[in-house]
Amino acid sequence: MGLVLTYDLVAKRIDHSLLGPTLTDHDLEEGCKLATKYRVASVCIKPYGVPLAARLLAGSGVAVGTTIGFPHGGHATAVKVFEAQKAMDDGASELDMVINIGQAIGGSWDAVASDIAAVTRAAHQRGALVKVIFENCYLTDEQKVKLCQICGEVRADYVKTSTGYGSGGATHEDLILMRKSAPPHVKLKAAGGVRTLDGAIAVVELGCDRFGASKTAAILDELRSRLEM
Repeated sequence: MGLVLTYDLVAKRIDHSLLGPTLTDHDLEEGCKLATKYRVASVCIKPYGVPLAARLLAGSGVAVGTTIGFPHGGHATAVKVFEAQKAMDDGASELDMVINIGQAIGGSWDAVASDIAAVTRAAHQRGALVKVIFENCYLTDEQKVKLCQICGEVRADYVKTSTGYGSGGATHEDLILMRKSAPPHVKLKAAGGVRTLDGAIAVVELGCDRFGASKTAAILDELRSRLEM
C-alpha cells in the first residue's frame, strides 16, 4: 500500500484488549492508564469494567469499547440489544458483537442478519460503532463472504475476524478476503495473533482500520525505537 510509517498510523488503529478472564480490577485500571499513555484508538474492556474505563479515559481521546454476546454469540438477540444499551449507558461508544456462529454455519442467514441489524440499529441510534465478530476459524470462505455482504446491507461499521478466544485468530488470507468482500463503507478489524510491530504493520497494509492487541506497549515501544522518537 506504500504507507508512510508514523506513530499514529499504528497507535490509532489499536483497540487495546482488556478481556482476559483472569484480569483483575487493578489490571483493568492499569490497562486503561496504558491506553492513555500510548494514545491508542480505544480499549476493549470486559463489560462490567465499562464505567471504570469511561471514568479513567474521559477527555483522553481514547474510546471506550466492550463486547456484546461474547465470546460465543449464542445470546438471544434481545439480550444482545439489552447488553448494548447497558454498555452505552455505562459509557461505551464502540461495541464488538459476536454473531450467532451456529446459525451462520447452519445457513440461517435471515436470523443472522436480524441479529446483527438489531444491535447495529440500537448502537447507531446513540452514535456508537458496531464491530461484527465472525470467528473465522469455524467458518468456510463462502460463509465469511456472506457475512461481509450482510454487514454491508445492515450498515455495520466493521467486520472483525475473531474473538481471540476461538481456535484461531486473524490470518492474512482472511483479511484479504474480508476486505475484498465487504463494501467500502464497512471497515476491517483484525483480532487474535497481532503481537509484534511487524505483525501490526502487516495487517495495516492489508487494509485494517483497527486491530486488537494485548501487547500494545511492546508494539509501540518498538515503533518509537524504530522511528527514533
